[in-house]
Parts: sequence; C-alpha cells; structure tokens
Amino acid sequence: MKKALQIPGAPAPIGPYSQAVLIKGTLYVSGQIPLNPQSGKLVDDTIENATHQVLKNISSLLQEANMDFDKVVKCSIFLKDLENFNAVNKIYAEYFRSTPPARETVEVSKLPMDVEIEISCIAVAD
Repeated sequence: MKKALQIPGAPAPIGPYSQAVLIKGTLYVSGQIPLNPQSGKLVDDTIENATHQVLKNISSLLQEANMDFDKVVKCSIFLKDLENFNAVNKIYAEYFRSTPPARETVEVSKLPMDVEIEISCIAVAD
C-alpha cells in the first residue's frame, strides 16, 4: 500500500504532490529545495548552506521512513549554475560517506521559488 509522508521536518509541498511516498520498502523523495521548514525561509546565502538545508530536509524524510543516507540508491541534482558543481559535491560527500548512490546532476534554467538547487532521491529499506 502506498503511504504519503507529510512531516513538519521538511518543507510543505508548494503544489499537488507529497513530500515523499513509501511503497513496498522503497521511499521516493520529491525534489527538496533549501527551504527551512521551521522558519519558512529560504536558505540561499551560499550554495553550501543551501545544499546543507536540502540534505537536512531529505534526512528528515528518510528518518520518518526509518532510513538514513546509506539506504539512498539514486539522487537527481538540479542546479541553476553548473559552476556550483564542485561546491555541491563537497557538501554532498559529507552525507554520502559509504557507497554513494547513482546520480545525475543537470543544469536547469529555473527552479521552484527561484532557488539555486533541488535534490530528489530514492531509498530502499533492504
């Protein structure tokens, strides 16, 4: 049975979608932007801080499904400026320490709320 996750530890959806959906031990996390769920404000002072906020939002959703970053098998990273690739990779590596997931990183012209970064992922219980 499909279960939608809606938690206060991640930003509320700004459209008709779920923060994440859990089905048969697989968690599909919607694209997360650097929105601080407590303050409701964007963390956009640096790409490093924005990346940390996005990954904190993902972490909250993983925890809700009793998972962590080791369970992530696939990520998609969307950047408005691919020049930020190295800075994002440095922060990303702090969260994915062992067996990093499959991934693509693409440059896009625009993201929700005009943010610089968005990340989605898929995690599997076992």
